[in-house]
Amino acid sequence: MTPDDFDTLVRSRRSVRGYLPDPVADAVITQAVQTALWTPSNCNVQPWSLHLVSGAKLRALGAAMIAHASAGRPAPDVPMDTAYQDVFRSRQIGAAKALYTAMEIARDDQQGRTDAFLRNLDAFGAPHAFFVFLPEGFGTREAADLGGFVQTLLLALTAQGLGSCPQGALSLYPDLVRDHLGLPKGPQLVCGIAFGHIDPDHPTNAARTDRAALTDILTRHPS
Repeated sequence: MTPDDFDTLVRSRRSVRGYLPDPVADAVITQAVQTALWTPSNCNVQPWSLHLVSGAKLRALGAAMIAHASAGRPAPDVPMDTAYQDVFRSRQIGAAKALYTAMEIARDDQQGRTDAFLRNLDAFGAPHAFFVFLPEGFGTREAADLGGFVQTLLLALTAQGLGSCPQGALSLYPDLVRDHLGLPKGPQLVCGIAFGHIDPDHPTNAARTDRAALTDILTRHPS
């Protein structure tokens, strides 16, 4: 692989919110995860675990989360209460505008926006989703390593020609997820990853976000 090949791979990865129903071959999923296992981590502790949910079981879990969303407040293991300010708020608004414009949902269409959010909880109808857990007792440093693992997994899925979307929304009701999957308390549910074959005709997949300028991110210190 050349540097240009890698650059193309990274830039071609995007958050996909519309999928075909066809399942992904198990061998393809296994290869993507095997690749992601080579993500570096502090002291090589590899602080991550994945639970793969597919087909009817994923739809049932999504339906349960949608029902739960109308009955109670989210209670994620990892708080999602950061109030973005300044340039970070501007980037958040820009991403929302790109998505709602692609879906032709007006700013004052509250029902449309609610319906669009609830699709998150069903993994956008994807045939598969990973639920990503941080082992018990680990904190910010290990969570940073887990983020690297998620990025590597997303790129591995992209290399297989698949679409994917990392989702904080799939972590909003961790106790419900644990109940459906028969998992014990302890490990923290950090996020989910919807993935599958891309539906080229789904309107959400026309959304595009930009990136900050290099000069906004990189500070060079003279030698």
